[in-house]
Amino acid sequence: MLKGTIIVTGANGGLGSAIAEKLLSEAPYAEYHMIFTVRSVKTATVLQDVIDRHRGKGQIFSHDVVALDLTSLASGRKVADDINARVAAGTIPPIRALVLNAGWQEWTTESFTEDGFEMAFQTNYLTHWLLTVKLLQSMDKKKGRVVVLGSWSHDPDHHGNNHQGFYKGEQWRQLHPNTEAVAKGYFSKPESLPAGGHGFRRYGASKLCQIMMIYELQARLDADPALSNIAVMGIDPGAMPTTLTRRASAFLLFLGKVVFPIIIFVSGWFSENPDFRSSKKSAKDVVAAALSEEEPYGRSPKAVYYNGNEISASSAESRDERKGLELWRSSVEYTGLTEGETCLRNWK
Repeated sequence: MLKGTIIVTGANGGLGSAIAEKLLSEAPYAEYHMIFTVRSVKTATVLQDVIDRHRGKGQIFSHDVVALDLTSLASGRKVADDINARVAAGTIPPIRALVLNAGWQEWTTESFTEDGFEMAFQTNYLTHWLLTVKLLQSMDKKKGRVVVLGSWSHDPDHHGNNHQGFYKGEQWRQLHPNTEAVAKGYFSKPESLPAGGHGFRRYGASKLCQIMMIYELQARLDADPALSNIAVMGIDPGAMPTTLTRRASAFLLFLGKVVFPIIIFVSGWFSENPDFRSSKKSAKDVVAAALSEEEPYGRSPKAVYYNGNEISASSAESRDERKGLELWRSSVEYTGLTEGETCLRNWK
């Protein structure tokens, strides 16, 4: 009998496919049903290569590849409803871990979804939020975990942001002036940094929203007796030369392809969790955060933020309760969440 279900969004990307590789390559994880979400099943060739390689070795594992378009609230709703129906019917076990890995980043352009939101805000945060609150009814009520992928981009004071200079100036010391500014793309317009990088700030703001969700959702879960054992945590996987940066400048793409691998190799000698890491190292840390009960995770790592495999701290702004509450209430409004769509008692 399978122990539970593991859901990984963005499983065709650099880190997502590395997470899939980790889950499919080690025997203990064969005890779980795996759902890998991708934007398009037909074009998810990286993930399919990983699956085919392990299937070719004669490995037996239970899995699905599911289309999830995070630019669409309708798609998020449908995927959540389908998974909830399958768990309720007993065809797949309750969700042991929900890994919110998928991401969008652009540097020199500004894009919007058909739902009318800034692309990074909806892709990285809003549809993930909707997916999460709807899937709570299908979570393992004793050991379920929601793993939010963070980033140092959410914190203007992180030393990793110093060399780029995107957060120079008092107006960029706070990335969430209000939810509408971030959601509708008023924050960090292209004219604020014509040479490029304005999109990186919007990416950081979207990651900040994800991290604020950790604390607000955990507080609401803790106040709900039926859901209080579910843990929500965040993990910064570090900077990796993955397809996330494919919309960056030509110079940055060159660095990612040629220079970053050297930095990753050398920095690994001096730190277990350097700023720049391989996707293999980060995937190992994400899977541990999702399933391990050993230190530093324990049985219930509630509202804990990790840097790789060590406990860290998110920005002061991410822990601003007033902003977290405003973001939550705006998310309810933006998604049109209604009574009965989530089992969370205090969802408004």
